[in-house]
Amino acid sequence: MPHFIIDCSENVIRMRSADEIMQEVFDAALSTDLFIASEIKIRINPFSYYNNGNSLDDFIHVFSYIMEGRNTDQKSKLSKAIVTKLNEILPEVPVISINIKDFEKANYFNKTMI
Repeated sequence: MPHFIIDCSENVIRMRSADEIMQEVFDAALSTDLFIASEIKIRINPFSYYNNGNSLDDFIHVFSYIMEGRNTDQKSKLSKAIVTKLNEILPEVPVISINIKDFEKANYFNKTMI
């Protein structure tokens, strides 16, 4: 169920491969024991064109969408795990951040629910 969409400057995937970055986010999310491996979905969007505070500093931002029901401490643990892991493999990237949004069970639907 959790979806992790990674936006980053294109230069970031020159430092580390897209597959490696996605795997590190996957491993960090799994390490929190909030999800099972088969449910974790990750995508990456490298940007050639961006304005980062009127600069071209490299960046990574992870948009996380998880099913409602996790408390603030669990979400904080997830955020910290992912940012810490990305900082370990990409310490030269000056901006690494994440935000977490909840899916509401009442309005979530997918093909398997038909």
